[in-house]
Amino acid sequence: MAASGMDPEIFQQFIDQLERYVRERLIPAEEEVIANDAVPEPILQEMREMGLFGLTVPEEFGGAGLNTSQYARVVQAMAYAAPAFRSIFSINVGMFNSAIKNGGTSQQQAEWWPRIAGGEIACFGLTEPGSGSDSAAMQTTARRDPSGSGWVLNGTKRYITNAPQARVGLIMARTEKENLPKNAHVSAFIVPMDAPGVSVGSADRKMGQAGAQIADIILEDVHVPDDALLGGETGRGFVFAMKSLDNGRISVGAAATGYARRALDTALRYATERKAFGEPIANFQLIQQMLAESETEIYAAEAMMADVTARADAGENVLRKAAAFKVFASEMCGRVVDRVVQVHGGAGYLAEYDAERFFRDARIYRIYEGTTQILQLQIAKHMLRDFAAGT
Repeated sequence: MAASGMDPEIFQQFIDQLERYVRERLIPAEEEVIANDAVPEPILQEMREMGLFGLTVPEEFGGAGLNTSQYARVVQAMAYAAPAFRSIFSINVGMFNSAIKNGGTSQQQAEWWPRIAGGEIACFGLTEPGSGSDSAAMQTTARRDPSGSGWVLNGTKRYITNAPQARVGLIMARTEKENLPKNAHVSAFIVPMDAPGVSVGSADRKMGQAGAQIADIILEDVHVPDDALLGGETGRGFVFAMKSLDNGRISVGAAATGYARRALDTALRYATERKAFGEPIANFQLIQQMLAESETEIYAAEAMMADVTARADAGENVLRKAAAFKVFASEMCGRVVDRVVQVHGGAGYLAEYDAERFFRDARIYRIYEGTTQILQLQIAKHMLRDFAAGT
């Protein structure tokens, strides 16, 4: 079934307003975000009032009801500014909302959709100190409470985006001791971050993406009620996680595409202003080559984004294409920011210019929501499976 989303004319007005907000409000605030390693609270409140935390939540639950194409376009627009601004709401409208939509009971949807649409920040707990994509190595456990009601969770989650600010976490945990086919030993739990036994480590120091905080989540005998089990069914957590990761990978691809455009615009401006041998360096053909290669690759990513999101909205299984888009867009962004440093020459290595920040910020896109290498394996696995099936 096709996802209709917001009325196209109204959505275009929203995008126009959002792009002005990004340029007039968010970009001037980047220095403050970098200095404090946090998005300022007044801006967070503005983002809540603009509905950014509930973009994909159905309208009847307080959200904007955007379809995948519209959601990706918003992420692309937001990603023109520092990554922290997208990161703070991305889990709400991406992976958390997707998991609630695909796997949540009607009761869970009624409780959590209005809360995340209202701006309660969510996080997504899959990765652990000893496991990421390898769910067989997952150590976090969920055991039936000896009292007979609810579950008790124990374990540690690592590199969890928004953990320091989150009010709720979707936590993957092992509900069976033995590894089962199709990862049926993993279940998903909706865990309030203020539940007794939940603690969050200090924010990790990172290479880039200042203000987008990640930290460990430690679960020590955390009791949650029966209705915290996503979908009310054990053994489905990894399925829900992987379905929501399709959405997350589209979001990362859209973010990488938007940030590559910001970097290229900065390089264009610098190349027209910086002079060498009496003329702007933009007149030099090898500078033009780097600019043209970057433009070509950004255009290719934009075309991939339009295709994969249209397919998702039409109800197609986009696991393979979402992975391919994320791989291409994240690797493309890495190449673009590298060229942008090169266009700046020695100035590109100095902190007073944005080029070196773009270079550091972009590196994580090739890692989170599935590394390039893991996704290449996934793409190939599905290609071979489809070939063997004759499809």
